[in-house]
Amino acid sequence: MARVYNFSAGPAVMPEEVLKEAAAEMLDYNGTGMSVMEMSHRSKVYQNIIDEAEKDLRELMNIPDNYKVLFIQGGGHVQFAMVPMNLMKNGVADYIITGQWAKKAWQEAKKYGEANVIASSADETFSYIPDCSDLDVDENADYVYICLNNTIYGTVFHTLPDTKGKDLVADISSCFLSEPLDVSKFGILWGGVQKNVGPAGLAIAIVREDLIRSDLDEKIPTMLRYDTYANSGSLYNTPPTYNIYMCGKVFKWLKKQGGLEAMKKRNEEKAALLYDFLDSSKMFHGTVRKCDRSLMNIPFVTDSDELNALFVKEAEAAGFVNLKGHRSVGGMRASLYNAMPIEGVKALVAFMKEFEQKYTK
Repeated sequence: MARVYNFSAGPAVMPEEVLKEAAAEMLDYNGTGMSVMEMSHRSKVYQNIIDEAEKDLRELMNIPDNYKVLFIQGGGHVQFAMVPMNLMKNGVADYIITGQWAKKAWQEAKKYGEANVIASSADETFSYIPDCSDLDVDENADYVYICLNNTIYGTVFHTLPDTKGKDLVADISSCFLSEPLDVSKFGILWGGVQKNVGPAGLAIAIVREDLIRSDLDEKIPTMLRYDTYANSGSLYNTPPTYNIYMCGKVFKWLKKQGGLEAMKKRNEEKAALLYDFLDSSKMFHGTVRKCDRSLMNIPFVTDSDELNALFVKEAEAAGFVNLKGHRSVGGMRASLYNAMPIEGVKALVAFMKEFEQKYTK
C-alpha cells in the first residue's frame, strides 16, 4: 500500500528518508550486529549516538554554550510538573493561557505554588494571541510561561511577551525546529518530540545553566530534577535510546535540507497554499485571527457538523488521514510539520476544491 498523507498533530509524520535509513539499520547498526533498540546505553557506540544528536541540535538551533540540552523521558505532561518543581524558588509563576496545553501546564503548576493567569484568549475560544506588550507580571514571579505554538487552536506567538525581566519558559512542542529561534531569549525551551522531531515518549529541554538548581527540596523525585539529567549527560538511567537515535537522524535530515532558515521558507510556502485557499473558499474557512496564524497547525471548518464529518470521511478514503480536529473543538485540522511534503498540501487543497464543487448547492 502507498503511504498516505498524514496530517496528524502527533504522533506525526516523519521524513520518509529517515524511516528508510532506520529500517536499513534495524538489524545491524553500523556493523555492530545488533539494533540500536538492543544496545546498552553505557556502550561507546551509543554514547556516540547521543553525543552526535546533541551536537547537531546545538548547531541547528545555535544553542549558546551556557544552555544544557536534556533528553527526558515522557512528554509534555511531565514537563508541566518539572518546570514549577525546578524553577519555583519564590513559589510564584505567571502563565499566559492561549489554549488547552498552556491551561494544563498552569493547572499543574498550581500544585506547587501560586500560579497566576496574567493573559488569556479563552474569551474567544483561543482563536487569537492576547496582547502581551504590557503584562501585569508579579514582582515575585520565578518565570513567565507560554505555549509558543498552540497545536489545537492553530495560533502562534509571532512576538514574544514582555516579561518585565522575568525568565521566559516556552513549550515549543508543535513548532520545534520549524524555524529559527533565538534561544537566548528564553530561560527554558522544551518540546515533546512526537509532533515535529521524532517518536513519542521523549521530551527535549534546553535549559539555561543558572536555572539548573542543586538546592531543590529533597522530596522532589530524582527523575524530575533537571540537574539529574544535566549532571549525567541524560544517561542517569536507561533513556529512551531508540527515540534519541531517531531524533538524531531527523537532525541530520534537517541539516541536509539546509537548516532551519530553509525549513521556515518551506513551511511558509506550504501554509500559504492552504491559507490562501481557505481565504477564498465559500465552504471552508479558518478559525484563527489572521495575524496569529500558525505555520504548523491549521484548523478549519465548514458551516455544518455533518459536512465536517463527511469531509473527514471522504478525505480519509482518498488518502488524507488524521484531519479530524481535536475532540475539544471539532472541525478539521491539518498539521503541516517539517516532514509533510509540499505535494501533500497541494493534493489536499485540490481535494478540498473538488469537495467544495461537489457539495455546493
